[in-house]
Amino acid sequence: MLKRLFVFIGLIVTVLLLFKFCEFKKADDATTIDGAGLIQQQIVNVGKLVVTEGHYSEVITYKNQEKYLMGMFSFDKKALIVVNADVTVAYDLHKMKYDIDEKNKTISIVYIPKEEIKISPDIKFYDVEQSKLNPFTGDDYNKINKSVKANLAKKMETSTLKSNAQNRLISELSKILITTSNLGWTLKYEGKVIESDKDLSQQIKL
Repeated sequence: MLKRLFVFIGLIVTVLLLFKFCEFKKADDATTIDGAGLIQQQIVNVGKLVVTEGHYSEVITYKNQEKYLMGMFSFDKKALIVVNADVTVAYDLHKMKYDIDEKNKTISIVYIPKEEIKISPDIKFYDVEQSKLNPFTGDDYNKINKSVKANLAKKMETSTLKSNAQNRLISELSKILITTSNLGWTLKYEGKVIESDKDLSQQIKL
């Protein structure tokens, strides 16, 4: 009788151990699923419009001269122009594309959108001098506006605005890197493994 009791207890212990083993397996599976889910959620969080703003001010003098009768007569027009411009550099990370390989625990960034630059100048004219034979026209305003935007675009290339915008982009993408690293996943871009913020800066050429 005692022997049967021990056998029965042994069977119960075995069944309990099997249940525990199955629970551990389920927990492992759940961890794997949660890992992919966490990475996707992080990508959703990163998928936003990253905007860096700048402001430029300058004063320019616009001059124009119209000549008549082989240069015997000329009529001038000029104005002092004050320009205040808001400039934005934006990366729309909603457009970022990626692939997730759950089997190999790898996420590959396939496409990162280029920056979108917007220049919004506010142009005001002062000390306007003109004549009836050479007045300011719509063509003058269009030329001035085009010239101002071209000048501002050149200034942007030598300013820190674009580099600051790229640094903000790298900062957002590094959040994905942190999540993948913590979960034991691998982050890639164009087939190259990304292991640090330095890799992001070097390999993601914008």
